[in-house]
Order: sequence, then C-alpha cells, then structure tokens
Amino acid sequence: MSFYDEHHLELQERFQSRDLASALEFAIVHRSLDEEAIDFIGRREFFFLTTVRPDGQPTVSHKGGPPGFVKVVDPTTLVFPSYDGNGMFLSMGNIAATTKIGMLFIDFETPHRVRVHADATVSADDPLLEEFPGAQMLVRANITESFINCPRYIAKHERLAASPYVPDTDGDAPLPAWKKMSDIRPFLPPGDQQRAAAAGPGLTIKEYTELVARGEA
Repeated sequence: MSFYDEHHLELQERFQSRDLASALEFAIVHRSLDEEAIDFIGRREFFFLTTVRPDGQPTVSHKGGPPGFVKVVDPTTLVFPSYDGNGMFLSMGNIAATTKIGMLFIDFETPHRVRVHADATVSADDPLLEEFPGAQMLVRANITESFINCPRYIAKHERLAASPYVPDTDGDAPLPAWKKMSDIRPFLPPGDQQRAAAAGPGLTIKEYTELVARGEA
C-alpha cells in the first residue's frame, strides 16, 4: 500500500508540496526501526495510541508504564502491556477488531518524537506476558511504517515524577481514586469492590472531580 492516497496527493498538489512530500517519504519513512528509534522507544514512559473501530471511528489514548514498558522485540516488532483500566477496553477491542494502530512517542523535554504505524494483535496468552508484571494482556505490533517528525510545535515540559499507579515488580498498584466513588463501586469487579470497601467511605463524583482538578487523583 502506498504511503499517500489520492486525498493526500490532492492536498499536496493544491499547496504545491508534492515534491517535498515525496522527498520526505524517501528520507524518513522506514518499514522498520533504526538504532536511534529503538533506543528512543526503549526509554519512554508513555506514548499515545490510536486505534480504529470497525465503523471507522478512531480513538486515541495515553498508555504509560515504567521506562522501557514498550519492548522492541526486533526492528519490525513491538510489544506493550495492557494494564488495568476502566473496563471499557476501547483500544484493545478496536485492535482485536481492525488491527490497525498508530503510536506516537514523545519526549517533551528535548523535544523529539517518533511515529509508528503497525498491524497489531492482542492476547492474554502471549509468551512474553509474564515479563510485564500487572499486565492483563499484551499487544504485539508488526511495524508497517516508522518515521520521525519535526518537533517545532511541541511545547517543552519538565518531567516531575513517574505515575504512582504503574504496577511494581510484583504487579501491584494502588487503587485509583475513581474506583472509590460510591456510584461506581457496585459495578467494579469483585476484587476491586473489596479493595474499595477497605479504602473507607466512598467518594462523590464532585469530590473525585475536585481531586482530578488538583492533580491528586
């Protein structure tokens, strides 16, 4: 499949960037990861994941973990864990349905970014799953395209701390505040219901949103 389709080409012609787009495709778009990209991805604590529903509706989500939680198996294969979430399984369900994903890795401090397009599968039985404590499933991504992007519009940010909710080496993680909401507790899986009950009085939605606004959730 071509990197550009007729819609891209039409816009490139309109804005007189056809030759530029062709040159950039030749210069930066690769079918595998080079050593620089492998090193860059291997040091990231988060990335943004796009997936697509069968009806064509895309969604994007933030995925985080310890540094290197996205593992480069080889230059054409990445794996990453699906940790406990909100139970909706939007990204994982979309991957199971349509397989197409986009991954955006950003270093906001440098700044720098790498984009990856891939065909992916999701499994609760992947042989590498045990290497990711706390993961429910593992996504295996077969890279179709990888390229760097100009960082000029990335606002610089300073890293302050890792997320306290990243599972530890035993796979344990604190109970998130939203699972302590009184209106949510009855619908949690049994194990989480017990943990929420042990955490004390439930939160109201207003109390939870105030925690979020203060960065304390």
